[in-house]
Amino acid sequence: MVHGKSTLAKIIMGIEQPDKGAIFLDGQDITHKKIEERANLGIGFAFQQPVKFKGITVYDLLKLSAQKEITRKEACDILSKVGLCAKEYVDREVNGSLSGGELKRIEIATVAVRNSKLTIFDEPEAGIDLWSFQNLIAIFEEIRKMVKGTTLIITHQERILNIADKIVLMSNGKIKKIGEKEELLGEVLQKADCCKLAHKKCKK
Repeated sequence: MVHGKSTLAKIIMGIEQPDKGAIFLDGQDITHKKIEERANLGIGFAFQQPVKFKGITVYDLLKLSAQKEITRKEACDILSKVGLCAKEYVDREVNGSLSGGELKRIEIATVAVRNSKLTIFDEPEAGIDLWSFQNLIAIFEEIRKMVKGTTLIITHQERILNIADKIVLMSNGKIKKIGEKEELLGEVLQKADCCKLAHKKCKK
């Protein structure tokens, strides 16, 4: 099996199982633990395509994610921080009436309110429009202030890398480099420009 970035994220969360090796969280081997066990240990996960919940309101979903009773004001504060007008969304159902960008922001809010040790965002830019993407970076800047643990963002978008502390480069399922943003960002941007140029030449 060939593992990529998204597959690695799913293996950490327990959605998929590794062919070999082990996964450790705070020195504890979690390789064979179930998804709910990993969640209870402090791992949060946001999918590329947010899940819809017919009949469940945004407020209900935030309370479930927080695993405790939160006030409507606390829920509204979280929604405001991810760029949603709280009064318009707190009582809405998490269903198909919401756009991809709205669902993405609500999912980010549910992950943020959980305040996990490790929060994984699998290609958060997927399925959202340009306006939402431009605001996504500002939202993640806010998330850095809200969440005390580590945030792992799986992305193809070099603009998101500007908010990173460290960058991990993967190729063909293997980690090639790990380093500080200042050390690797230039290399990533150079490769991205080369890929775009090659793509343009192929289209001609």
